Amino acid sequence: MTEAVAPAVTPPPAGARHGAWPAFAGCLIAVFMQMIDVTIVNTALPSITADLGASAAQQLLVVTGYSLAFACTLLPAARLGAMFGRRWMFLGSVVAFTVASMWCGISGSAAELIAARVVQGVCGGAMAAQTIAILTASFPRSRHPLVFAVYGGTAGFAGMLGPIVGGALITANIAGSGWHSVFLINVPLGALAFALAFRWLHVGASGRRGGLDPAGVVLSTVSLFLLLSALASVQQDGWRPVPALGVLVALGIGVGFLVQQRCSTLEPLVRLALFEDRGFAVGSILVTLFFGLFTAFVFAISITLQDIVGFSPLRTGITMTPFALGAGAGALVSPWLVGRWGARALAVGIAWFGVCVAIGAGYLWWTGGTVDLRIALGPIFVAGIGVGVFGVQLPPMMLAGLSQRRMDDASGLLPTIEQVGNGLGLALLSAVFFRAHTLGGALAMFAAVAVLALAMGGLALALPSHERR
Repeated sequence: MTEAVAPAVTPPPAGARHGAWPAFAGCLIAVFMQMIDVTIVNTALPSITADLGASAAQQLLVVTGYSLAFACTLLPAARLGAMFGRRWMFLGSVVAFTVASMWCGISGSAAELIAARVVQGVCGGAMAAQTIAILTASFPRSRHPLVFAVYGGTAGFAGMLGPIVGGALITANIAGSGWHSVFLINVPLGALAFALAFRWLHVGASGRRGGLDPAGVVLSTVSLFLLLSALASVQQDGWRPVPALGVLVALGIGVGFLVQQRCSTLEPLVRLALFEDRGFAVGSILVTLFFGLFTAFVFAISITLQDIVGFSPLRTGITMTPFALGAGAGALVSPWLVGRWGARALAVGIAWFGVCVAIGAGYLWWTGGTVDLRIALGPIFVAGIGVGVFGVQLPPMMLAGLSQRRMDDASGLLPTIEQVGNGLGLALLSAVFFRAHTLGGALAMFAAVAVLALAMGGLALALPSHERR
């Protein structure tokens, strides 16, 4: 939907276009830090537990405290960035994230580490909330598919690399740092991200007036916190009455938040007019489904290979490496594919992944749960290609029909939708699969993933096509 409005983001000063790529590099380092910290701590958790004497509840909070704080910060931080300027909000968040990472690294107790992780999550969310607005304002629309391919590839690579880097750092035990190094590694990375952004990032503030909506902040934060914490509880203990009630309450508060946003006289955190654009509305459904699907698939295949097939963690990692490489290859070719075929490229990509998962399920059934890597590694690589094509090009496709002002509005909303999809995927996986670690349960899970992927392929055809022939 086209709007005759002034740009929401101050155009970059003369010559700033030449600095777009160095500024983008600073953003990518920030993305790498905030995403790797989601998974790197999992590898370090046994060492943290042994050193700090963390209880089971404290171990869970070390992991979920970051994710919850990250998700709940996105919407208000995006609004603050529009008010005070993406540049200064991003720079301040990078500094704060780096300091919080140092605090995590020098924590002397489990309670202190949990507090530091929550602060780190808030700062990571504040960084993430600015990124889409910065990218879309720094590059012309013709560059968006390429920029988002690099951005999405970096985020996905960081998430997959987290456990490997964590294990390497703990094994190396540099200067006796042990688990502390998994957090302290962010200090030099944060300094480099700040230096690049300070020199080259020139995205200004929104031209809008109005302050932060306190009622909207409270309602959105409470709703997201209840929803994601309840879904995390479901992941651990299954669908019991208390977390199920938490999900229902969170959804009720969420509906109240949307009503409040429509009626508020202040600048809203979520501009509902975004969903009047067909690409954004359909894309929001696809983003939620994709992040839920992908999270569930990665966890399910990890559990299947270790608990059913009998692979060691190392052999499981080796088995999944071609999938990551395939996703990277798909990300690289995705701008060209989308440029030629538009939304059809996304539809084929995710449907191709679904077909590969269905074939994999059939292979597991045929062999009775035995996997020959000489046969499996090639198809695993091919399956990753479809995920790479779909995942990295979905955001630019869903944003393609928006004005720059509307893209600015979507900067905090899009990663929030992704976080909700992650939580839903893990919770549904727990309900369907984690209660039955059997070959039949694995086959049922992969069949469900394949069917959902094929359905997403059909829905992707509803995205408006923007081919560039």
